[in-house]
Amino acid sequence: MDKIDIKILSLLQENARYPLKYLAEKVFLSSPAVSARIERLEKQGIIKGYHATLDPITLGYHITAFINLTLEPHQKADFYPFIEDCPNVLECNCVTGNYSMLIKVCFPSTQELDHFIGQLQAYGKTETQIVFSTPVEPRGIDTSILEKTK
Repeated sequence: MDKIDIKILSLLQENARYPLKYLAEKVFLSSPAVSARIERLEKQGIIKGYHATLDPITLGYHITAFINLTLEPHQKADFYPFIEDCPNVLECNCVTGNYSMLIKVCFPSTQELDHFIGQLQAYGKTETQIVFSTPVEPRGIDTSILEKTK
C-alpha cells in the first residue's frame, strides 16, 4: 500500500460515493487506474464495504445503549448466533475486563431495551449504560498515521 492508496482510502472514508473521476483527479491518476487500486484494496480485505450513515433518532430509535455481559466460554456457540440475529444490535465485541462482551444497541424505547436485557440475562450478568449524547460520532481510520510510515 502506497501513499496513493492511502489517499484513496481517506477520500472513500470521507464519502464512499465520490465518483471515480473525482478520486482520479485528487490522486493524479486515470479513472481505470483508481478503479484497479480500489478493487485490489477490496480483494485484500482493506476495504470491507460501503455504508450509509443513518440517523437513529430520526428513524425513531431514541435509545442507544452499551451493555456489558458476562459470558462463559462454553456459551459462545449458543450466544454468537443469538446476538447475530438481533436486529437492534449495532455492534458486539468480545472484550477484556470484568465483562466478556460489550454490545452496542439501539431501541425505540426503554421498555424494548429492558425486554432485550432480560433475554441477555439468560447468558449472564449484565450492566447497561444509556447514551445521553455522542460528542464524537463513529469515524474511520486516521490515514495520516499510515502516511507517516510510508
